Amino acid sequence: MQKNLKTLFGTEHGLDKKSVEFLTKALEKSNLPGFDYIEFKQSLAALSQMNMDEATAFKSAFATASTVGLTKNKLLETATHYQGILDKEKAQFDAALQKQVEQRVASKQQEVEKLKAQIAKHQEKIEQLEAQIAKYQSTIDGADAQINEARAKIDTTRQSFEHTHQSIVNQISKDVENINKYL
Repeated sequence: MQKNLKTLFGTEHGLDKKSVEFLTKALEKSNLPGFDYIEFKQSLAALSQMNMDEATAFKSAFATASTVGLTKNKLLETATHYQGILDKEKAQFDAALQKQVEQRVASKQQEVEKLKAQIAKHQEKIEQLEAQIAKYQSTIDGADAQINEARAKIDTTRQSFEHTHQSIVNQISKDVENINKYL
């Protein structure tokens, strides 16, 4: 069975394509050998294309999977394993996001503070340094716009990732709930 996880988890409307790609690649890299939650999810997807109701699809997929040794316990354990993989990816994303905030926002804020300090020093020599003060002020104004733009971009990336992450986690949680409910 082909393992195109993007089609399994990335079909929700409004998900960030890069985040779906990133998270599904992490799942693919961590795919356990044998028939487990991922293959079960693929079976569910195939059955859903036949307009089968959810309960019947779960039972049919599980009945087939049990012939190759899949148990309900293994199915739940492997679903939890993949949720753990996604949680690790989110933690790494959060750390990288924080680093980006520090690099793009904090460094610009420090630059602004240094320029403000220089302006204060040069005010003593205001007549000689008016041109230089105007230049620094212009840089500060530009930095504020860059800070706001960087914040907006980082926030959009964070929101897209978190929405995608939550959607996939919710899908797995719903599947776990359905496994417990129907199997």
